[in-house]
Amino acid sequence: MIDKMKKIAVLTSGGDAPGMNAAIRSVVRTCAYYKIDCVGVYRGYDGLLDADFVALDARSVRGVINKGGTFLKSARCKRFMTPEGRKIAYDNLTKAGIDGIVLIGGDGTFTGGLVFNSEYGFPVMGIPGTIDNDINGTDRTLGYDTALNTAVEAIDKIRDTAHSHDRLFFVEVMGRDVGHIAINAGIGAGAEEILVPEEDMGIDRLVESLERSKKSGKTSSIVVVAEGDKIGKSVFELKDYVDENLEEYDVRVSVLGHMQRGGSPTCYDRVLASRMGVKAVESLMEGKSNYMVGTIHDKMSLTPLEEAIKGKTKLNKELIRVSDIMTT
Repeated sequence: MIDKMKKIAVLTSGGDAPGMNAAIRSVVRTCAYYKIDCVGVYRGYDGLLDADFVALDARSVRGVINKGGTFLKSARCKRFMTPEGRKIAYDNLTKAGIDGIVLIGGDGTFTGGLVFNSEYGFPVMGIPGTIDNDINGTDRTLGYDTALNTAVEAIDKIRDTAHSHDRLFFVEVMGRDVGHIAINAGIGAGAEEILVPEEDMGIDRLVESLERSKKSGKTSSIVVVAEGDKIGKSVFELKDYVDENLEEYDVRVSVLGHMQRGGSPTCYDRVLASRMGVKAVESLMEGKSNYMVGTIHDKMSLTPLEEAIKGKTKLNKELIRVSDIMTT
């Protein structure tokens, strides 16, 4: 390995995701293992501009692997979007003697790192932290597995009420551009229908499906809806349409919202975060920059940040076929 890295910074930016603390812990302890100083940056890119740095060692991250959120805090920084702001960030990093930085976040976080590197040649390495699993170059992003399990647990509980009162529930889960959470949570929770942005089911087909369910003897139903689904302007519009056209249904809406981002990370996310943190630090030590750490077929990989940002993840077609069969 190239012995150039003496001090590495780590920050979290954008929406929080379970496993971010575990990733910070991994970066810090990998630095300690290789006798590299590690610095935490509070509040994402805001912290770079304010020089809000804190020295971290192996003991600093004791007891955080099981915690949700991010103890370094997160923020979206408009100042960093300007050349003047990035110059301040560079001067602060240089003054602090920092040689490289690990960015934990999503495509917005990586875009900032990519621009920063292009202007100053400052070494950056990304770790994908977002519950939507919507970043190209990795099979799983940090937080996705936890969010998925949170959604399934919530739907299981909602089904108890749906069954007790013979109701139809539209349950909205996160997924603005992709339906990974919706399709997997829907199959896992036994939903009667699953609506995702990638598949335009159409309102007529949805109504036909609900009518079939009613005729087959089902007294309650769960429809899982990704927030980016295109059938209606919102899940509440879907409810209103069903209220008007299927009077036999007593319809309710449950929006899971930000609860999917919180909570203790699953074992899978903790292990994934640990692997990604090690890979990120070691990659910087090898002189690599402008990459995102990921896993492809359970093997660690590096994807250029530009590809990670521009690429689109695709829904597994087999899962769509399975969901069609399971909702029969």
